[in-house]
Amino acid sequence: MPEERDPWQRPDSIPVEAEPPSEEPTLPPEPKWMQYWERMRRWGLGDSTLRIGTTLTTAVMILLLVWVIGTFYDHNPRAMDESSSIAMAESLNMPTPTLPPPMFNAGGANPEGIARSVGLNTVLPVRQARYDVIEYTVESGDSIFSIADKFNLKPETILWGNRYTLGDDPHFIVPGQSLNILPVDGVYHQWSSGEGLNGVASFYDVTPEDIINWPGNGLDPDQIGDYANPNIPPDKMLVIPGGQGTYTDWRTPRISRDEPATAKHLGPGACTASYDGINGSLTFIWPSTERYLSGFDYNPETNHFGIDIAGKLGNLIFAADHGVVVYAGWNDYGYGEMIVIDHGSGWQTLYAHLNQVNVFCGQEVYQGDTIGLMGSTGKSTGPHLHFEMRSDEYGRVNPWNFLN
Repeated sequence: MPEERDPWQRPDSIPVEAEPPSEEPTLPPEPKWMQYWERMRRWGLGDSTLRIGTTLTTAVMILLLVWVIGTFYDHNPRAMDESSSIAMAESLNMPTPTLPPPMFNAGGANPEGIARSVGLNTVLPVRQARYDVIEYTVESGDSIFSIADKFNLKPETILWGNRYTLGDDPHFIVPGQSLNILPVDGVYHQWSSGEGLNGVASFYDVTPEDIINWPGNGLDPDQIGDYANPNIPPDKMLVIPGGQGTYTDWRTPRISRDEPATAKHLGPGACTASYDGINGSLTFIWPSTERYLSGFDYNPETNHFGIDIAGKLGNLIFAADHGVVVYAGWNDYGYGEMIVIDHGSGWQTLYAHLNQVNVFCGQEVYQGDTIGLMGSTGKSTGPHLHFEMRSDEYGRVNPWNFLN
């Protein structure tokens, strides 16, 4: 019986001896970073390391993006302007602006743009000079200093321009008063019969030509004639440009304990006898509780040789130093109720516009004694103390330099 053959076996197949099983393939070693990572995980630092790495990667990407955008706009300025305009329009809820198309050089155009001519001089409008004298009505709160500022003049020009109204006293200014405002710094002079141009000019420290040639005076040089007897009508008001006025010390002459009667023309407060008494220490204290000004400061140019110390009606007034009272009472020339103390060694102090005088002629007072009360008597616009200091050696001095 023939051998049965596997139907699936090829007729010509030859049995092959089975080969022994091969060895398992060898896996490549783990990368170093994986080994480090596994080590970090075993130490419990895996999550922290992952977060730090993510943050650093994000920062690097942002910096790279900023650099790319900056490089793009540096080479495309028009794109920068366009994006800025669009961003601004969106923030203001406005329609997106439509930018004009770029302009390119056409035939004959200047590739470097339009040349701008540069002018180094600024052209200002010509302001017409003023030669006439105008009038100004004093308002509440005005002073010769504030008025001078309004018209760009020196304070003394306001005083010298109104000598026939204010005299020599800046305190005589009152609301509603009409004042002359000169066009320049100087003096306003009323011509008197018999005056000569040389004498008037010399008195104000100018030349006759300064007076004649000022357009506002209306003087014709060809018609003036002899300077000693010029053809100038009496009472004519003349502007003396650059003129310097003078003051008469009629309010506060030197009043000594030896001869206080020299002040009898000032008013009923003058003392008549000679006195003897205590001398001062020549160290002066503030004569009031306040130490700030309410009005004028020391200003010899405007004939104001004292300081106006602020305060309220009835504030105590103190003797600045030991001494003897040589004036106590009313002053007829604007100071109202006034006290003068002689401190010896050529020094005196003056206290004006008082509401009440608490001392009498010849009385000895000591530093810090109450001698009166603050007021607003005489030519005064409100409660204050007008305080002056005088020295035979230095004259009428600035109190700020001596008060302690």
